[in-house]
Amino acid sequence: MRKGCIALVTLLFTLGLFQAAEVFAHTPLCSCYDNGDDTITCEGGFSDGSSAAGVEIRLLDSSDKVLIKGKMDEDSEFTFDRPSGPYKVQFDAGPGHLVEVDGKEIVE
Repeated sequence: MRKGCIALVTLLFTLGLFQAAEVFAHTPLCSCYDNGDDTITCEGGFSDGSSAAGVEIRLLDSSDKVLIKGKMDEDSEFTFDRPSGPYKVQFDAGPGHLVEVDGKEIVE
């Protein structure tokens, strides 16, 4: 009976390792930069190299009010006019796949 328990624990541990590898293989990535013309471009993707085309992106003000809502284009990019006040960008690829970029971090 003890051998059966050890085998079950080993199996569960092995399955857990495969699940963890699968989760980390699809990590969302998003970076934004100032174009120097009062516009910002954000580029998105996933750590496994897959495209972010169609992924929702939101621009929020300091009170989390949505200023702009859109989707990444076929090149996994989204460009918007720089807002006058504090803001953040949310790249939302679904539950557990949200990336936030603070506007203070976006530089030319």
